[in-house]
Amino acid sequence: MRQQTHKRGRFTNKTVAIVAALALGGGGAAIIAANASAHGDKGDSGQNNTVAAKAGTIQCPDVGQKLSDVPEKARPEVDKNLAELDNQVAKAYQQMNQRQGSSDAVLSKLNDERSRTMDNIGSAMGGDNSQLQGMNDCKWQEVATQGGQQQGGQQQGGDQQGGQQGGDQQGGQQGGEGANEVPGNAGGQAGNGPSQDDFVDITKVQPNVQQPPQAQQNGSTGTFATECGVGDPQLRNSDNVIVAPGVGNGAHHTHDYVGNDSNDAFANNQTFEQGGTSCENQEDKSTYYWPVVRAQDGKDEADANELGGGQEGNVGTILTPKSSKIEFKGNAQSKVTAMPKFLRIITGDAKAFTNGDKNANASWSCTGFEDRQLTDKYPLCPEGSSVTRTFDFQSCWDGQNTDSANHRDHVAFAGEDGSCPNGFKAIPQLVNTITYDVPANTPFAVDGFPEQLHKPITDHDDFINVMSEDLMNEAVDCINSGKQCG
Repeated sequence: MRQQTHKRGRFTNKTVAIVAALALGGGGAAIIAANASAHGDKGDSGQNNTVAAKAGTIQCPDVGQKLSDVPEKARPEVDKNLAELDNQVAKAYQQMNQRQGSSDAVLSKLNDERSRTMDNIGSAMGGDNSQLQGMNDCKWQEVATQGGQQQGGQQQGGDQQGGQQGGDQQGGQQGGEGANEVPGNAGGQAGNGPSQDDFVDITKVQPNVQQPPQAQQNGSTGTFATECGVGDPQLRNSDNVIVAPGVGNGAHHTHDYVGNDSNDAFANNQTFEQGGTSCENQEDKSTYYWPVVRAQDGKDEADANELGGGQEGNVGTILTPKSSKIEFKGNAQSKVTAMPKFLRIITGDAKAFTNGDKNANASWSCTGFEDRQLTDKYPLCPEGSSVTRTFDFQSCWDGQNTDSANHRDHVAFAGEDGSCPNGFKAIPQLVNTITYDVPANTPFAVDGFPEQLHKPITDHDDFINVMSEDLMNEAVDCINSGKQCG
């Protein structure tokens, strides 16, 4: 079991923002091309050349995370306006990056638009603006550089010296020596990340995974696996039905989908119930989805000129996972209870780079090095080793709600001893491990909101339970009896 990294703060300045530094061979880094285009310049090969973005990003208060009390009837209108806030930030970031007006003018327009949209949110909630106080002002967060290396405000202090994470992990070992150097295109072909400093040689990371809590007498030690494949490229889209239902391109980045084949912005519980599934067990119509990973290989993907794709800085060849392992586990302290049908869970935070790491739950590693897990770095794996992303979902449920206004309050993580918070009960814990074979000497990045600069800490995973009642009960019985099933 991985260390519960979401419990530990990693940044001394949670609002710091950093932007692309390029490794142009030999491990050197530089900030260049402040007003790069969305795709960069094309050479004779038709491939995109590497460019770098402006040194900074737009940082706005995340309104959706703060809304803990939204009337059920108001949620569709609130969700639509929250999606509009994301759209406004994405457009403003693009204007900044392409220098379409001064930064002051762009921010002033953005904040005016946000003010009107938040008035709409308050009106939808019956005129209650109390939860929206202090949530309007967006800022342009810049970064200083020293000696060609990024220095992100106070990020070099506290327990994250030079990218240190989980013991003696060194974030500054990308260049110069060893087999795993950051390749020359590490700035990201769209100019908004990832940066050289986002990569670390996994062989130089110290083991940092804690042992799971020892199961108590009433604990549940079984596992239940479901095989659902690696996703159909034809089903990819940039929607997010949990966070932005009814809004096309609500994610501003592309997701891979396994399980239910009807997941888009306009799906509802009935849609999922009637949909097909890629899972071998046809009684599992759950939907499992996550941002795609792209090789920063200078090539255009099919969505290079589309929203959610190249228009928003998500570029490069989409990597199809080598495998996706979906497993449900037990609880060290107690038996688990069945998940309710249509329970929605999001783990991780797509905006963790500007929000801070409170809800970050990314876990990157390499096969053969699973005892070393990274939250804010991409791993450079040795030859023969594959990149992995592992998501440990929240495993405690409030016993009442299948969702909440901020999509978090109805579920919680278990404590270090495995116990659930007061008022919550243990449910099967979804653990999803996705594996990729990344082409040699090719940097890669997870899709994300454009202002998040493709930082690894923004990785996240989404799940809606659409198992039949019989199958969920079978999983619960298996886990509670200590068996390995599925």
